[in-house]
Amino acid sequence: MGALKTGWQVRCDNFPPELLAARPEGTESISVTGGVCSLKCAHCGGHYLSKMTPLSAIGRTEDLKGASCLISGGCDAEGRVPVAGFFQKLQEIKGSHRYNFHLGLLQEDEIKQVAPLADVVSFDFVGDDATIRETLKLDKTVGDYVRCYSLLRRYCRRVVPHICIGLRGGRLSGERNALRLLRELGVERLVFIVFMPTKQTEYEKLAPPAVSETTALLEEARLLLPDTELILGCMRPGGRYRQELDIAAVEAGINGIVKPVAAACKKAEQLGLKIKESKECCAL
Repeated sequence: MGALKTGWQVRCDNFPPELLAARPEGTESISVTGGVCSLKCAHCGGHYLSKMTPLSAIGRTEDLKGASCLISGGCDAEGRVPVAGFFQKLQEIKGSHRYNFHLGLLQEDEIKQVAPLADVVSFDFVGDDATIRETLKLDKTVGDYVRCYSLLRRYCRRVVPHICIGLRGGRLSGERNALRLLRELGVERLVFIVFMPTKQTEYEKLAPPAVSETTALLEEARLLLPDTELILGCMRPGGRYRQELDIAAVEAGINGIVKPVAAACKKAEQLGLKIKESKECCAL
């Protein structure tokens, strides 16, 4: 029996020798709810909404910056961004801009409304009931995420799931189950982000998963999903953690990294990969 393949070997067997380096200054992040969120998740607490442009501040197509927009916002108690009341305005200002919607657990009728406007839909996929209750503060189950993802794939032209490694306060809890489910359901591009302790949140004093744990999961994903594009997204710890993770992710067979550190690009080139630059969100 031959030796088991590594993630790097699987990547070489299934993809061209390129590494996507996404630097998304060409994508504007827009919140339809401004800074309002009903959930106050343990890892976020609504903190990241403050970095987004409120939809109320945009009056016309010309006010949009860049070539594309991430349309998201704070969630209601059901885990969905209440976007329904904003469809007309989003249609009016879209122009030639591409939209990446990130709206949580939408109902089927809402998905049907989103689909004509959405160039891409990003969807946080969670594979553990306890994490959904404790971290996201939702009375939902993994089955709810499976149903929503399946409906999104039915109606929308492109769906890109996201898995947060260590979402449950830095502990791995359900990430491998999420991978198995996505393999069954179908996935063309998958984005990984990594838990980051954030000030003024319930989890602010906790640590991210070890780089070795994160890297091991990325390689497992490469082996489990040999022909799926795997991307390391923008939300991940900085400093030494990022330096080590980005390089290890290249070696594990990742297809792209958002804002990669210089050493990761150098490692990719040493391994024979050409750097393919993008100025937009990695889901687009």
